[in-house]
Amino acid sequence: MTRTPVTHLMAYVACVSLWPLSLLCAGPASEANLAACKSGRSSCDRAQLTPTELSEVARADHARNVTACRLELDSCDSSGLSEAETVAWAVAAHDRNVSNCTDGIGDCDPSRLTTAEARDVAASRRRREIARCTSGIGPCDTSQLDESERAEIALARRQRMVSDCQEGYGDCDRSKLSEKEERNVTLEERRRNLSQCRYGWDDCDRSLLSPREASEVDRAARARNLSECESGRAGCDHSLLSPSEASALAAKEDLRNYTACREGRGYCDPSRLTPAQAAAIPEEPGVASSVGSQP
Repeated sequence: MTRTPVTHLMAYVACVSLWPLSLLCAGPASEANLAACKSGRSSCDRAQLTPTELSEVARADHARNVTACRLELDSCDSSGLSEAETVAWAVAAHDRNVSNCTDGIGDCDPSRLTTAEARDVAASRRRREIARCTSGIGPCDTSQLDESERAEIALARRQRMVSDCQEGYGDCDRSKLSEKEERNVTLEERRRNLSQCRYGWDDCDRSLLSPREASEVDRAARARNLSECESGRAGCDHSLLSPSEASALAAKEDLRNYTACREGRGYCDPSRLTPAQAAAIPEEPGVASSVGSQP
């Protein structure tokens, strides 16, 4: 069948009208493929890339390879580096090795150190060893240290032991204390015990208290007990209250009970009301009384 010009025109219009739709469908997939290629993912299909996109991907591949080489990753391809990049890679690798050796962290290859760097690394290692031995943290090997360094470590250990004795924890060997140190440790022990007794802690040893300290501790215990009683807490021991404290507490409780009965809020015990207090509480007709029951 012979196509007329009108038929050709209609076909052209149909193609042109469908062209943007095809671009819209292909656009997101093309962008996703380009992102996969630039990131080096296995889903990349380079056959779908334009020449411009291939150039972008090549630059991304190169940048990723430079980073891998500087970090000494297995994926590094040193043959793909320029001369300047190779030099920068070598400098970064050398500096990282020096830093690892100096700090004692990470992979260290002593054979790559210069003579001066090896001396610096040895000095740094020696300082770390002294610090560990002095602080008592971590393993300590004094076999490579000189006499003055071992003496410094011994002094630090003794000071740490004396401090442990004074604080009441850690490794304390009182047999190694001098008379002055023993007096100081005993004094600190008494002070620590007095503080524990003042606050009513279980570690209190009253046998270590002087008569004056015992009186002070008793006053603190009574004050703490009075506070417990005034707050209605379970720690209250009424037997420890003085007559005046018990009287004041009873008056306070009587007032609380009267207020509860009068206002109808809180626990009320009518049997404890005085005749005057009971008469002052108005009856509410039609309202059942909620007072008088024991909890």
